[in-house]
Amino acid sequence: KDDQKEREPHVCLSKEEVKEKIQSYNSSVTDKLKMTLNANGIYTGFIKVQMELCRPITVQSSQSQGRCAHSNNETAFYLPDGCVNTLHISSTNTVREVIEALLRKFLVADNPAKFALYKRCHKEDQVYTCKLSDRERPLYLRLVAGPRTEMLSFVLREHETGEVMWEAFSIPELQNFLRILDKEENEQLQILKKRYAAYRDKLEEALGGVWKPG
Repeated sequence: KDDQKEREPHVCLSKEEVKEKIQSYNSSVTDKLKMTLNANGIYTGFIKVQMELCRPITVQSSQSQGRCAHSNNETAFYLPDGCVNTLHISSTNTVREVIEALLRKFLVADNPAKFALYKRCHKEDQVYTCKLSDRERPLYLRLVAGPRTEMLSFVLREHETGEVMWEAFSIPELQNFLRILDKEENEQLQILKKRYAAYRDKLEEALGGVWKPG
């Protein structure tokens, strides 16, 4: 269930409350990705972000893999489904900064404004997906929810189709997308032609059997 209107208020925690929550968090960690509280009250830790991108991303050609379309020294390609990336961030890092860090890690040349970070959480036996605002702080959400990703996880997606800032795409990017779409359309067309050709052969075979002189 996608619910972009649901928002949890950011509660200001005292330094002692943060310290207690970090101690509780670290005692529950099973993957060694613990949080650290600094003397200035800022804490650091890790978040995992699942990449759920439907459209191709643009990277340098030498770094690209998989199905792609080339344009000069850049390549547009689809990121494999289910790809998860781990980031080390601080409690001061915002959603927008996390998105920018993810794109840098993947050497993505696309405008960060094309993407949005979502939180996915379980409530009353249902899964809710909520888009986070640029000002929210993912590590705070991770701390409050605890280390279990089944209780809270982060997902990177493109903005919904109606929200896409097409002016943020360059001409080579748009041309690459069209090439990929043309290629996929042709592949699907060939699959359909083969399927209907097989149906036609079976029908003609059946008809031949029915009308065969006895």
